[in-house]
Amino acid sequence: MRNWLGPFALGLILAAATAWAAIAYIPYGLMNVAMERLGQGGVNIMSYGNLATPARQPVVRPSPDLAYSSCPYDLAAGPLAIDVGPVAGRYTSLSIFDAATDVIFVRNDVEAGGKPFRIVVARDGQAVPAGAEVVRTGHDRGIALIRLLLKDPKEIGGLDAVRRQSSCATVTKLK
Repeated sequence: MRNWLGPFALGLILAAATAWAAIAYIPYGLMNVAMERLGQGGVNIMSYGNLATPARQPVVRPSPDLAYSSCPYDLAAGPLAIDVGPVAGRYTSLSIFDAATDVIFVRNDVEAGGKPFRIVVARDGQAVPAGAEVVRTGHDRGIALIRLLLKDPKEIGGLDAVRRQSSCATVTKLK
């Protein structure tokens, strides 16, 4: 009976170590895949994706009535400024995800009073412009995602210029 106790204990230890490693590292792997898929323009640059179709789904289960703009970011070179210009009469939201896939910030057009707004994403300890609205994170990398609700997918042509007013860029001046 004691012959199975050692292998059983070793199996439990290996299972626990595997579970811990999966829980600890899978979110980072998923974020890397998402950054690669959504980062059409590169890092710290806003990409304005085409509408999702059954053949084109850059993320799992995208909504066909949402126009997505994304900014994969890397704060190694400094804080990131995200400017969002809500589209009048349309639900618009900004969600910021860190490297562990945690949501670290959300704001929609109603909360913003329908007005444009700027958010600066910075690592703990990074200097930011005076008076900036700052979101602090413990990770260098992540994704900022802007969603624009369409009443009809055909209206994207008329709204595309307005949605392209939203942008992201590394902060170079701290005034």
